[in-house]
Amino acid sequence: MGNTDKFEMIASLYDTPERVHIAAVSSDAIREYLVDARSKNAIDFGCGTGLVGMNLLNDVHSMLFLDTSQNMIHQIKQKISDPHISNADTLCFDLEKDSLTDVHADYIFMAQVLLHIPDVELVLSRLLDVLNEGGHILIVDFDKNESIVSDLVHNGFHQAELTGMMTKIGYRNIQSRTFYTGSKLFMGQDASMFVLDAQK
Repeated sequence: MGNTDKFEMIASLYDTPERVHIAAVSSDAIREYLVDARSKNAIDFGCGTGLVGMNLLNDVHSMLFLDTSQNMIHQIKQKISDPHISNADTLCFDLEKDSLTDVHADYIFMAQVLLHIPDVELVLSRLLDVLNEGGHILIVDFDKNESIVSDLVHNGFHQAELTGMMTKIGYRNIQSRTFYTGSKLFMGQDASMFVLDAQK
């Protein structure tokens, strides 16, 4: 996945107070869309050190933390080694290179992941295959920000354009809203974040 090398280097230093805070507000935004999730299996896709997934661990039946970075997976393995945690597992996998054929979930969480993925349509198509029928994908990311120019990441997304793309792929019942605005949130720029819920 995009920028894996960068994440390999910063894995042990990733959990800054700012990232912990953003993960908390992101988790709260995702939680509003969960329905009967305690009986459902979830994937924290592009989990990083698992900041969002760990917040939602008690809301779901099980959580698979998935990332392309082995060092990020190492960080999350340490967190879930707590003997009180029995509903979490990890997988190091690159969905851009291959399809996930033997893993399925009722919920997929993607928090600030999509902006790192060069081929958004490909990955969202493959994630649709991972979802169980009636399952949901919940995406948290930045609204489009024209003042950001980067070769490494997308400069956010127009919610309507993303909805259109996902409808074409085959997602349905798509809804989204901006839920958070902050200063210097995105590459040193003020930015807003949206949450999008889509169903298979």
